[in-house]
Order: sequence, then structure tokens, then C-alpha cells
Amino acid sequence: MTAYLITGVSIVGGEPTDLLIRDGVVAGTGRGLAADDATVIDASGLVALPGLVDLHTHLREPGREDAETVESGSRAAALGGYTAVCAMANTSPVADTAGVVEQVWRLGREAGLVDVQPIGAVTVGLAGERLAELGAMADSAAGVRIFSDDGHCVSDPRLMRRALEYVKAFDGVIAQHAEEPRLTEGAQMHEGEVSTRLGLTGWPAVAEEAIIARDVLLAEHVGSRLHVCHVSTAGSVEVLRQAKARGVRVTAEVTPHHLLLTDEVVSGRSELANNWSPAGSYDPVFKVNPPLRTATDIAALREALAEGVIDIIATDHAPHAVEDKECEWAYARPGMLGLETALSIALDVFGPRWDLIAERMSRTPARIAGLAGHGLDPAPGVPANLTLVDPAARRVVEPAELASRSRNTPYARMTLPGRIVATFLRGEPTVLDGKAVK
Repeated sequence: MTAYLITGVSIVGGEPTDLLIRDGVVAGTGRGLAADDATVIDASGLVALPGLVDLHTHLREPGREDAETVESGSRAAALGGYTAVCAMANTSPVADTAGVVEQVWRLGREAGLVDVQPIGAVTVGLAGERLAELGAMADSAAGVRIFSDDGHCVSDPRLMRRALEYVKAFDGVIAQHAEEPRLTEGAQMHEGEVSTRLGLTGWPAVAEEAIIARDVLLAEHVGSRLHVCHVSTAGSVEVLRQAKARGVRVTAEVTPHHLLLTDEVVSGRSELANNWSPAGSYDPVFKVNPPLRTATDIAALREALAEGVIDIIATDHAPHAVEDKECEWAYARPGMLGLETALSIALDVFGPRWDLIAERMSRTPARIAGLAGHGLDPAPGVPANLTLVDPAARRVVEPAELASRSRNTPYARMTLPGRIVATFLRGEPTVLDGKAVK
């Protein structure tokens, strides 16, 4: 295993120092380190962060390898600064058995670019009718601890209660896609002034808020762990704030796109200040579930993330094949790419608040997922899972240059801050000089 001496780096925004990696761990930090056997990386001006951890990634394999594979998604993650991702269960076949989650886990190990931790389905086939093999998946080689029917809401309150009760036995987590399905039938985008103007059926904020309110009550009653996926409304923030004040065991995530883009982009307009504008109206690249909301919602989400009411940023990386996106709006599948641009969006929104970024994109998601060895700031004796960022760099997002098999990024031709220079997984580089090593 090659040793690496990283010189002049700022660890989570601190003073410049040197960092020695040997045998998969951080062997030392401090000015003036020397190691004759080490490959030297000049990191002057760079920031070292604990490797990013994504609690919400769609890798599509098995079943939709035309859109993404575990390997291609892992490469995209590494290029985005990630060392671990949690892969959602809505594959084909669905990851609702020990066999399927172990397949995904093994594919991740074979790729060797990031640690891939499968998320198991809550219900068989994501159908919302009966519980999947939660215990068997937890006891499998994959060691599943998070379960989600993401893409579908566990709308039956009795079934949701039983799931929360079941996973409490091994301190598992139910991650809910909060959407009351009867309130979103035929919905195409956020319900509001823009949807009315465009003539598209609206997705009301209350459809999300009602499920979150119900589920925090269920989690409080059971005393189990609930995680709320892709929070998108100001009302949801208030429900979560009250629940946390009562001590409910609830965590929540927000996506980069819900921190940056409003529903106005669907009409071909943008409120962004960086001279970027969407390609045109009704562009299905902006179709996502939950939908892009309003500027008021974005302000509430940013404030909630900064204060910890929302715990983490999770990408909801959702690759789709060309034919599933380049079609009429009503027929397009919802979802956006996110792994390779998430850190840049965080920098664009919050600036170089490195401790906040490390907390929301690495430390806390690693704790929620129970990923030992991840989410730890670089320090002597710590596994060398880290990423080096050039905060001064700026780049234009070009879909054709992304590592994902899909191209459905909402940030096409947008200029974003920050560049991932290197990513290390247990001391081995997966990215060097901004390029994937394998």
C-alpha cells in the first residue's frame, strides 16, 4: 500500500498543515512532516474534509443498468468527494430480500471506489401491503440498518407503526418518502402560482407535511428511529422543529436541488444570481419528487439545515436513461443527478463554512447510517477516508463530462464553485488530480 504525504493542507478549514497517510490510516499531522517512502501531494490552498457520506443514492443496479450501475454510480460518488453511499431499494428486483441487498453490497466491494451500503425495502415489492424481510436483511452480510420504500410512501399507518416497532429491536431506521398519495394523484409539480400559470396539476405542500406529522407521532409512540427523506417545505420544517423539541428520535435530509432551485425553473425562469437560466420551459430535467418548491421554502430549508433542524444534505442522486427524460413532461420520470455536484451546491449556498459542510455531509450521515470509519475528521489513527477540495476553483457543469451513465443534471452550463482534487478510501486514492483512478 502506497504512503502519501499531503503538504500544506487545511483540515476542515484550519491552519495549513501536513498529513501523512500510511497503511490505510492517517499516520500523522503537523508541519514539516517527512517520509521518504511517501508520494508527495502539494495541497497548498486545498481543504481536507472527512470523506462525504450520502444517505440517499439510487444506483439502479440490478435492473436498470442502462441508467446507472453500482460501478458507474460509485465512480460519480468518488469524483464528488464521497467515500460512502447508501443505495436505495427501488431496483428491479426490489432490494426486499437478503439476497438482493447482498448482491448490491458485493458489487460495491468489487468496484472498490466507495463503500456501498444497501438500504432495504420496508415492504415487499415496495407495494405497501406487507413487511419485507427486515430481520433477514439486517442479519445479512450487508448488515442493513436503514429501510425505505423511497419513491413510494408507506402510507398505511398500521404498517408504518409495525415497521417502526420491528426495527427498534436492532436500532434500525425507517426512512420515509413523505407523500400522502391521495393528495398527489396526477401531480406534476409544486402546487402554486407557477403550476396554475403552466396548467400543470399541483403537488400540495400539505401532502408531505401531513405524513411527516403522522410519522413523528408514530415514532414518538413507539420510541423508534425515523428518518425523513428529501424535506422540501417550510411547513415540514416546523413539524420537525416541534418534534425534535419533544425529543422524538427523528432525523431529516434535504437535497442540493431543494436548497437552490425554485419551481420557477419549470417555466424557464431562474432567481439565481449567477447569470444562469434554464434552457426553456417544461424541461423534464426539472421534474422531481418531491417537486421544486418556492423561494420561501428554500429560505426555510437553508435556515433549518444551518441550525440542525434538518440534519444532513443527501443527494437523492436519481439517474435516468435519455428516453425517460427527453420526452413530454407528463411522461418523464422524476429525478436528478446529484453526486458530482452536491459539494459545489453546498459551497454556493453556504460559502466556505467548512465545519457546517463536514457536519451535514459527512459526520452526521455517517452516524445515522452507523458507518464506522466514516465521518471522522482526518487525525492520527483515523481511517484515511477523506477528500481534498480546491475552494478557489470554479467549473461549468457539462453533462457529457459526468461519470454517471445518465445526463439528467439540472445544473447544465451552470458555473459552480469548488473542485474535488482527490478522494481517498482507506488510504487508497479513488480520485487524483480531479480524475478517477480506476
